[in-house]
Amino acid sequence: MAKLLVKYNINHRVATAYHPQTNGQAEVSNREMKKILEKMVTFFRKDWADHLGSTLWTYRNKYKTPLEMSRYALDFGKACNLPIKLEHKVLWVCKKLNFDNHDIEEAKLLQLHEFQQWRS
Repeated sequence: MAKLLVKYNINHRVATAYHPQTNGQAEVSNREMKKILEKMVTFFRKDWADHLGSTLWTYRNKYKTPLEMSRYALDFGKACNLPIKLEHKVLWVCKKLNFDNHDIEEAKLLQLHEFQQWRS
């Protein structure tokens, strides 16, 4: 194991689960999941446990800029496809709110173009 760490220039540190503040990466992950969870729960925040599974799924499928892919794609080597039920709900919401797919596509392309200009 030590040879592998040296070969790939990895600085290995041990952090305990009892003190996550010493592990910056775990702290950032927890903060991101907390933000997602806050957006999903009600005003009184009593139903957070009901949304934990969806929060984890969202976090794992969220695009990570440093990785240039989602955690799911990193683990499984392919993008995660939405379940049929969820895709149907997304389409239903778009129809309910009278979203025009063409306008949405143009807005997304504009966002991507602006993001690429910002990165370069």
